[in-house]
Amino acid sequence: MQTEIGSGKEARTETLVLIGIALAVMLIHLLTNGRYGFHRDEFQFLSDARHLDWGFVAYPPFTPFVERLGLQLFGVSMVGLRLFSVIAQALAILVTGLMARELGGGRLAQVTSALAVATSGLPVFEGTEFQYSSFDYLWWVLIAYCVIRLLKTEDPRWWLAIGVFVGMGLMTKYSILFFIAGILGGMVLSSARRHFASGWFWGGFVVALMIFAPNFFWQARHGFISVDFLRQIHARDVRIGRANGFVKDQFVICVNLATAPIWIAGVVYFLRSERYRMLGWMYLIPFVLFFVGKGRGYYLAAAYPMLLAMGAVVWERKVAGLTRVWRRVVLVAGFTAMTAYGVFIYAVLVPLALDGPLKQFALKNNGDLREEFGWNELVQAVAGIRDSLPAEQRSNVGVVVGNYGEEGAVEILGPAYKLPMPISATNSAWLRGYPAVPPSTLIVVGYSREAADRAFTSCRLAGHNGDSEGVKNEESQGHPDIFVCGSPRLPWPEFWKEFQNYG
Repeated sequence: MQTEIGSGKEARTETLVLIGIALAVMLIHLLTNGRYGFHRDEFQFLSDARHLDWGFVAYPPFTPFVERLGLQLFGVSMVGLRLFSVIAQALAILVTGLMARELGGGRLAQVTSALAVATSGLPVFEGTEFQYSSFDYLWWVLIAYCVIRLLKTEDPRWWLAIGVFVGMGLMTKYSILFFIAGILGGMVLSSARRHFASGWFWGGFVVALMIFAPNFFWQARHGFISVDFLRQIHARDVRIGRANGFVKDQFVICVNLATAPIWIAGVVYFLRSERYRMLGWMYLIPFVLFFVGKGRGYYLAAAYPMLLAMGAVVWERKVAGLTRVWRRVVLVAGFTAMTAYGVFIYAVLVPLALDGPLKQFALKNNGDLREEFGWNELVQAVAGIRDSLPAEQRSNVGVVVGNYGEEGAVEILGPAYKLPMPISATNSAWLRGYPAVPPSTLIVVGYSREAADRAFTSCRLAGHNGDSEGVKNEESQGHPDIFVCGSPRLPWPEFWKEFQNYG
């Protein structure tokens, strides 16, 4: 009885330590997430959150739904809206430590695996912005935890929980299909294949399908438009080199570089384990599919927490067999290297400073932070151009935008200047169409002079999308000019068919 009580107290203490690590990461993000501005991608989620549906061209409906909830609770608040991403990453850190515990790890293994996730590039980034990949990361981690519980306890009812999280993953980001392939392939290639005969497995399968069904039917009604979107976006990414360096990214983006020996050990020991071999294949199969299919490097990041959990258990056992002196040397060296890389990652990815060398270092090395600048100035410039027009033009003016960042910025920030809803043909905005009474005067944002002249009549340069801090990003460098134009060269219905764009 004393042993059970002691172990219970120890488990509670270990859980509190894991919660402390997760809360510390949350605090860092909460203190810094109000700096700079919204990212281009966040504006797309904000726009789609105002037009809820069971599906969107670029992604399933879960993330816009959460964003809509955030708007209701916090209004247009960066800290408030990003809170959901922060919570998702804190939970991923906590669950990683719990995975290590389920695999037989003590406090060292649990803390090591949790800290490894807390100092890895992709998880840190996911706490700085509101992205669908933040929730996708959490679903992968929760699925891995449930699989570990399934294999450890031999309780097939865990398939229902797996089905719930697979369904939520399908409602968040379609790339979870690769992880599903890993789950099914891992079952076939391990003793877990016996679960194909379990009614609980098929029950979990049905649960996942029921959760995903609304989005599937939405896709069917829209001709599976997201398939076309994903095909074109993937071709673009490969063409411009975003899929390059996949293997390198597994070490420097997906996970803390200093923990490479730990997660590699995790792969090896999963594959050597009769009970847990399925989890090794759950990593290797998506890895091969992404590598062969030229996926972007960060797509596999959410598979690493389970590897870190197992690897940390192995590391803990190896360290325990060392002499006291060598144990101390290994632990100090390991945690020092992990911390050093973690400090570097936070300096690059998190807006730690409002000004000075640290801010400049982050902006130099982090293109996503650079995309958070200039949106207010862009909307102000559009409003200023609108106000400069003759009265007869102001009465029937529209704002045409070239990408979803400009669309969201004008839609979310524009009401303060009484700007009309933007006219956008990017992703789901194209499905929503153009105004019932098309405007005769257009303020055109996000186009080169040549592109504006090809699409519209009587274009003239009217202003620039100023960036007061001079940050070089897509808006300030790619298309800084704003034009005033007449109607499209084609009738609106024909123009709209030609106008559709994926981004």
